[in-house]
Amino acid sequence: MTAPTHTSDALSSPAPVLSVSPVALPAPGRAVDLEIRVSAPMTGSDLPVILLSHGQGYSNHLSSLNGYAPLANFWAAHGFAVIQPTHLSSSTLSKTLDPDTPGAPLFWRSRAEDMQHILDRLDAIEAAVPHLDGRLDHSKVAVVGHSMGGHTASLLLGARLIDPDDGAEVNLTEPRITAGVLLAAPGRGGDALTESVAENWPFFSTTDFSQMATPTLVVAGDKDDSAHLTVMGPDWHADPYHLAPGPKSLLTLFGAEHGLGGVSGYDVAETTDENPGRVSAVQRLTWAYLRTQLYPGDSAWQGACDALTAGPDPAGQVESK
Repeated sequence: MTAPTHTSDALSSPAPVLSVSPVALPAPGRAVDLEIRVSAPMTGSDLPVILLSHGQGYSNHLSSLNGYAPLANFWAAHGFAVIQPTHLSSSTLSKTLDPDTPGAPLFWRSRAEDMQHILDRLDAIEAAVPHLDGRLDHSKVAVVGHSMGGHTASLLLGARLIDPDDGAEVNLTEPRITAGVLLAAPGRGGDALTESVAENWPFFSTTDFSQMATPTLVVAGDKDDSAHLTVMGPDWHADPYHLAPGPKSLLTLFGAEHGLGGVSGYDVAETTDENPGRVSAVQRLTWAYLRTQLYPGDSAWQGACDALTAGPDPAGQVESK
């Protein structure tokens, strides 16, 4: 049985979900093995895959395979297999890794390489997770990232930067990924950054979206000023939409701050704009966008956009190019 084609059918009947973690993938040259969580519906075959990259933040476990349950559970209940790595930048590894480990503290390159390693090992992941073997569609892969995870996802979708260590252009575009979602992702570098970010995390300074050609939904909150990162205010998080070539869509969430209502976890303290309705909008719109991108002709995205603006008090607005 394949994933459902009609929006109404899929969203009215969430499936029971299996979730297995940690699944450890040997990763030669990495400081520790790559641990992942895999969540998928209990039934169905030819499941499309979402790679979900966590952000940072000050909570101990959201920046790991244990975060982002509101998104991972929803997507898995509605037909996707969701794979969540614990990147080397995770707070859970802060006592394990030497602070001088190459790439520390944010491990921007390693994060993207984690996703490529997962794609290289999809057969092994299927075999390691009970009831999953043979159920993944390896040809339908999307990436989603929140905050620093959005930076990771943008590199896999085609954004470029200059490696501050050797001055070389970095191209980590992953052709096996055919769609993406950036949630409260970093915008451009240069004079948009705070002095502190430019000095301490120079890889942000050269971010270039001009070759990020993979279809992408950019989700930004109109109250997400991220003043510790940028001097541009909330508009900065829309840069991946405005500065990249189409096809792209931009979902602007009204009243949303960096947590987008609480996508990184259930009832977490670092959510400054807790709003279950806003989280629901993110769940449905991101799911619908990826359904339509991975299954051309599917009506999910159009239906979700229509529903967003149907009521008297919409959660946001969508524009596309």
